[in-house]
Amino acid sequence: MIPNASDVAPKSSLLPKPGSAGYHLLLGAVAIFILGPLGGITAAYMNFSLGFFVGGQVLAGILGSAVTFGYGAEGKHGANYIQTMAASVAGMAAMAVLIQAMTWLGFPEPPALHMIVYFVCIGMFGVGVGMLYTPILVDKLQLTYPSGLAVANILRALTDRRLLKRSIAQLGAGTGAGFLGGFLADKIEFLGKIGTSTSTFGAGMVVGARIAVPAIVVGLIGELMTPYFRAIGWLGAHDPFRKIGFLIALGAIMGAAAVDLALLFVQALKKFRERAGATVEAAPDWKRTNTLRLVLWVAFWGVGITLSGTLLLHLPLFYVLFAIALVFLFVLINGISLGITDQNPISSAFVVCVLLMALLGLRDPGAGLMSAAILLIACSVGCDMQQDRSTGWRLGTNRVLQFRYQVIGIVMGAVMAVVMAKLFMAAYPVLKIDTFSHPEAKVAQWQSAMTYKFVGVLRDLAHPQGHKFTAMMIGLGIGLATEVIRKLVLKSAGYRRWKASGKVAFAADFTIDAIVLPSPYASSFGGFVEFITCLWIGVGGIASSVAQAIGEQQKKAGAKEGEELPEDMSTTSLIGGGLIAGDSLAALVLGVIGLLSLM
Repeated sequence: MIPNASDVAPKSSLLPKPGSAGYHLLLGAVAIFILGPLGGITAAYMNFSLGFFVGGQVLAGILGSAVTFGYGAEGKHGANYIQTMAASVAGMAAMAVLIQAMTWLGFPEPPALHMIVYFVCIGMFGVGVGMLYTPILVDKLQLTYPSGLAVANILRALTDRRLLKRSIAQLGAGTGAGFLGGFLADKIEFLGKIGTSTSTFGAGMVVGARIAVPAIVVGLIGELMTPYFRAIGWLGAHDPFRKIGFLIALGAIMGAAAVDLALLFVQALKKFRERAGATVEAAPDWKRTNTLRLVLWVAFWGVGITLSGTLLLHLPLFYVLFAIALVFLFVLINGISLGITDQNPISSAFVVCVLLMALLGLRDPGAGLMSAAILLIACSVGCDMQQDRSTGWRLGTNRVLQFRYQVIGIVMGAVMAVVMAKLFMAAYPVLKIDTFSHPEAKVAQWQSAMTYKFVGVLRDLAHPQGHKFTAMMIGLGIGLATEVIRKLVLKSAGYRRWKASGKVAFAADFTIDAIVLPSPYASSFGGFVEFITCLWIGVGGIASSVAQAIGEQQKKAGAKEGEELPEDMSTTSLIGGGLIAGDSLAALVLGVIGLLSLM
């Protein structure tokens, strides 16, 4: 039985009583003013530099646990509230790339207040739709949500004072190294020329070699094929591979997603049927929500999107309503994908939305950008809502309170999205350069792969080019065929037995999985960024996997008896996360310095 929060006495008299106004003020202040902005800076920086971002649930969960440690085991609920709000801020702040895309397309930026209002309405709508699907995906289907499970396990584990201190030390070391690397890369010309990026290296450490090495493989293939693409007119004389590679990579993701989503629906339907005959029990207090109020919430913010989009941003009503309708489909689809595979393909949802609107007659890239932004933001925060609810489901955290923490984070995140866009682009004018139209521009670590993808698709609305559709179809075929083969061969029982038969088989499996037949989700990164960036993330992934292999050998030899971290929070992932956070902090400091120098 889960005790009432108000009955849990803190270990220190300095801590407010759980459930009191002071308790929620403490948690909210830490999340909204410290961890949320830290995650927001990290997410925005990653999107500007790499083109993908991490929500920061693990980092926020670990640091939030330090705040609530004095409450003992029940402190996990407070830490969960903190990470929920902080991740909400981070996810919204990452949407700063939408403003960057607007700049690349050459459209005048709307007033900051109008953008914030629009982003807030979409975010509030997205979390409402995500909450509507929670009883299906989290309670009935009980999908895994791997990251949600990891956060739940970490919050449980961090009631151990020794483990907490060790985790913070590793994160601190990574953050310090990341900050130093990011700062020096800006100040030392040589480091800038070789694309030094501790955040990219850190991202490789987080995902490991099997995810990072495929980026090197595709990046190398792209370098080798660039002369051919220039010869057939698909690339200009100075265009980089990624100008056409992003379309092939995008098609590959869509092909793989088509296979996975079909299987996910079959699995979800099977699981739903298995649970259909089960006895329905009354929901415990922590799980109860008011469905009528939730429906009214979604309807209210749907109207808010419509009014703010048409009246403040002057978007076509039909396409705004069309994008709102697609949210109900894609938050479910992406939610199932996230729940089973830990992949939330928000950029694919954006691109599909643009393509569908193009089929319906849309030709204005600006209207396409801000209308498809509804799907991008809603899928990001809506699926994040489901993942957070999966953590709360495992911990028994009050669902209504968790919802309230997330929606407050939406407001702060919307403000940060606009602020981060202005801050980074003012301090680093290179971020304003449309590298899709000006491939000769040197951008160092500022790859902006997500923006590059958006602008590339949107430009076709006004200037359709047949070879781009062909490139996407080629990628679609590659992704579809690759994923089918991977499902039939790599997931078969015989193959799994073989790869576990010895070291030679293990090495051969790695070669097949990461080089010969890599996952389209992993390999597509090589089509979105420059080759040097692929090398940084690949080297980080290799370093992580080597370190983990050495650690396993030491563990077997008994050298680390009783010192292991839980699997969900390995040493390499903690250091990698710290590198990302430190690099983003360096970018913030340098950005503020650059911004002040302009005044």
